[in-house]
Amino acid sequence: MIKAAGVDAVTDADFDDEVLNSGQPVLVEFTADWCPPCRQLAPVLSAVAEEEAARLKVVQIDVDTNPRTAARYAVLALPTLLVFREGEPVKSMVGARPKRTLLRELADVL
Repeated sequence: MIKAAGVDAVTDADFDDEVLNSGQPVLVEFTADWCPPCRQLAPVLSAVAEEEAARLKVVQIDVDTNPRTAARYAVLALPTLLVFREGEPVKSMVGARPKRTLLRELADVL
């Protein structure tokens, strides 16, 4: 998996604990090694994770090694970004985007 610096990886096994039971909103990137737009998004996620650490938890999950969670949320394209609040998905975005665009899209869920 293309690991974004400062962004934790989650798995099928710990997804519920790390994401659904989190006390703050969580941005989850569904990613894979073979996904070029995922590589483009890695530095953006790192920057957002650092800048918004007080308001937002950012994690990544590899769909190839964690297919159950990807299927559970009907992830069909990569990268898919889902925002969870209080255990529920509240926003979905598909594709890489610049940091400014991502922050603007996240404004209503932070």
